[in-house]
Amino acid sequence: MKLPPGKVPVEILERIVFKNLGAKRKEVALGPSAGFDGAVIDIDGNSLIVSMDPITGAVERIGWLAVNVNANDVATFGVEPAFFSSCILLPENADEQIVETICSQMNRASKSLGIAIIGGHCEVTPNLVNPIVIGCAMGITRKGNYVTAGGAKPGDRLILTKSAGVEGTAILATERYSLLLKNGFNEGLLRSAQRFFEKISIVKEAILAYKTGGVDAMHDPTEGGIFGGVHEMADASNLGVKIFEEKIPVAKETIEICSFFEIDPMQLISSGALLIASRPECTEKIVKELDKNGIGASVIGEFLAVKSQRLLVRKKGAVEVLPRPESDHLWLALAKHT
Repeated sequence: MKLPPGKVPVEILERIVFKNLGAKRKEVALGPSAGFDGAVIDIDGNSLIVSMDPITGAVERIGWLAVNVNANDVATFGVEPAFFSSCILLPENADEQIVETICSQMNRASKSLGIAIIGGHCEVTPNLVNPIVIGCAMGITRKGNYVTAGGAKPGDRLILTKSAGVEGTAILATERYSLLLKNGFNEGLLRSAQRFFEKISIVKEAILAYKTGGVDAMHDPTEGGIFGGVHEMADASNLGVKIFEEKIPVAKETIEICSFFEIDPMQLISSGALLIASRPECTEKIVKELDKNGIGASVIGEFLAVKSQRLLVRKKGAVEVLPRPESDHLWLALAKHT
């Protein structure tokens, strides 16, 4: 079976990856499992939250994204990210300037979030076309003082911050800027879309929501977009879910760019958005608190008790099975115009 670009399908993770996990250690409170954003290691009275992600589809801000995307995963536990380590893989034609660019980007992003860079690795890799940065972020909290993507309860409301396809919009507006401009796109709209990179961090909203109270689970929708993230959260919580298409915000920039590439904004990488499962009685308070702090938030659905019920209510009222992305639509867009 040839694998599609992006994340390995869940069935392969469960059949192969999750069955090859080395020795069992009593300190591992949460190990690899579908839909979860990271691991939890208990040490004495503390819990260490650890997450790892690569940046492969973006070149322009690769170091900056590596820090923020990994920090986001730690923050979805309701824990502030504190440490970062990276593995930087460079193409054969790389020069000193590439190293400077990536490392200075990581430095700026880490300083803005109060993160210490504690180590890593950097090499020139044969046959590599573009740089790849694999990051690992960590945060510390009191033992058990966190939530996971798998804590949602039936009846919990599903909150989405910001909008669909945040990261994908920024990447396409940057990596395919000349193409879009040549095809009649307004330069102001493209510059606005590029600034979506500034929305990538969800650390502030995740910590704020958690401290507000009533949060049962959080997850950031990365590869696979909103649809993929919702499925992953439902997988982790062993629940069904119903979401309403008309409730999901989509920015004008995202709509226009996705229309050009003929891709679905709901299946476009959405780092920068945050999915929050909240108790019904606490939902309004969380949304108001986020709004008061300048973070847009919308209630887009709710979790259901029956795991097999994954429903999407379209704008005209038709109820469909919630699509599960086979591959992030960013890859489809990039493949069309190489």
